[in-house]
Amino acid sequence: MTIQEGKGMAQRTPVTLITGYLGSGKTTLLKTILQGTERKLAILMNEFGEIAIDSKIIEGKNVKIAELAGGCVCCSLAGEFEAAVEEILKVVKPEAIVVETTGVAEPDALIVNIRDSLPQVQLDAVVAIADADAISRYPEIGYIGRIQLEVADIILINKIDLVDVQQLEHVEGKIRELNATATFFKASYCRMNTELLFGYEIEKHLPHREHSHLEIESFSFSSDKVLRREGFEDIACNLPVEVYRAKGFVRFIDDSYLFNYVAGRWDMEEFKAENTQLVFIGSNVLKVKNEILVQLKSCEV
Repeated sequence: MTIQEGKGMAQRTPVTLITGYLGSGKTTLLKTILQGTERKLAILMNEFGEIAIDSKIIEGKNVKIAELAGGCVCCSLAGEFEAAVEEILKVVKPEAIVVETTGVAEPDALIVNIRDSLPQVQLDAVVAIADADAISRYPEIGYIGRIQLEVADIILINKIDLVDVQQLEHVEGKIRELNATATFFKASYCRMNTELLFGYEIEKHLPHREHSHLEIESFSFSSDKVLRREGFEDIACNLPVEVYRAKGFVRFIDDSYLFNYVAGRWDMEEFKAENTQLVFIGSNVLKVKNEILVQLKSCEV
């Protein structure tokens, strides 16, 4: 799918931005998009942390992935983002590009970057994912979360299976106070007709702003040894409040798993992995880094 700017002008490739706070379900939505489309898509993923977890989750799909790890695409990696998009257009020649931003990205800055520095592409729409469970349990939506929702053209309220009807109504009302014009969808595990996310071709007119998410920190843990499952689950149940998001791969004696932790809630699903690789993200999380690393090392067999 390409967009015709006007008679005699070059076609521009549409770019869809997927944003949402840490653990809201961005990679899950990306997997759903890939399973439900026949478009030739190029995927550009940005992860916060030293280990690229999300790109490994979707490896093996019939897509092209360009990955920016270790920072935020809307600030420190802005130049690299432009170079990645230009290379994708030249080498892959996709029908559309989907950008999954890190959970602490401020998408309005990226929108300005696309508008001012990448004339070869056209912003299609900004899709923001809202975690119904997290918003219900932690009603104060932070600065970054507000920005992500305010600039969105489409808002997907995810994880509705974890809240009751009254809680869901409260969450939706709270979000509509921030953005009453967006198109709303609701889902569990981001299950929806993802074709509804494309073809908007929306122009954005936003000023450039300074960013504010430098207080978000991360650290990682890697091990080629298997871990004791009971010990690891005890750690997962008692992670300090500084850890808001954790994700990665864990190898136990019996099998390996994909581990996901968001705001005190965690789960694991079977996933083939060679080693244990985990990333921990949060505000002032480096304060508890040594404590967590010691606990994890004690779980090694």
